[in-house]
Amino acid sequence: MKFLFIGDVVGSPGRKMLKEYLPKLQKKYKPAITIINGENAAGGRGITDKIYKEFIQAGAHVVTMGNHTWDQKEIFEFIGEAKSLIRPANFPEGTPGNGSILMKVNHLEIAVINLQGRTFLPAIDCPFRKADELVEKYKKITPYIFVDFHAEATSEKEAMGWYLDGKVTAVVGTHTHVQTADNRILPNGTAYVTDVGMTGPYDGILGMQREAVIKRFLTSLPVRFEVMSGRAQLSGICITVDKKSGLAVNTERILINEDKPFFD
Repeated sequence: MKFLFIGDVVGSPGRKMLKEYLPKLQKKYKPAITIINGENAAGGRGITDKIYKEFIQAGAHVVTMGNHTWDQKEIFEFIGEAKSLIRPANFPEGTPGNGSILMKVNHLEIAVINLQGRTFLPAIDCPFRKADELVEKYKKITPYIFVDFHAEATSEKEAMGWYLDGKVTAVVGTHTHVQTADNRILPNGTAYVTDVGMTGPYDGILGMQREAVIKRFLTSLPVRFEVMSGRAQLSGICITVDKKSGLAVNTERILINEDKPFFD
């Protein structure tokens, strides 16, 4: 059994790549569940109801978010009804939406948890203690638990991976937009990668226009970041899962761009 995860979709270039390649990836890997991080999908910041529905129609079972969850004001109007959209579970109590979901797919129950780190990001509730709470809840129902840990610091992501090793199927990192080459199966059977990478502009800086980002570094002045146009890429990971234990047995990073084309 396989789980397919597509990293941070950034703006229209990312959405176009997803529309073109997700059907091909699903045909190739035949995943039991497809999960997409959509927190940068609308112009690089947040998500809209239209885009969320497009992701579901394209084949996503769950859409996860991150620190840009609230950047599109309309999300407050639809997040309560978007049953397959989850935001970080360790946002403070009273925050709209849900931080996890139990999906029933092809007679299987698969839990998906979204968490956000606190190092170099806004101070919110502890992701480790929230992970404890949710893993304990879902372990009573299913052995299949997938965690999208949206965090800045590599050390915090690695810590979460080791903390949950053997307790969940996978801990995949998002947010930093650059795919890391450290995908592995931890000793107790949890799949891990520090960052899946992004799906969006190939020639920008973390998906944004290069000139604006460079100007910010040169001058330290406020600069408006816009999504880069032109060539695009898709980043993801496919995790093979043992049906009996719910633990991972293999991981395969996915990277599609003009220098690394897709092959069936």
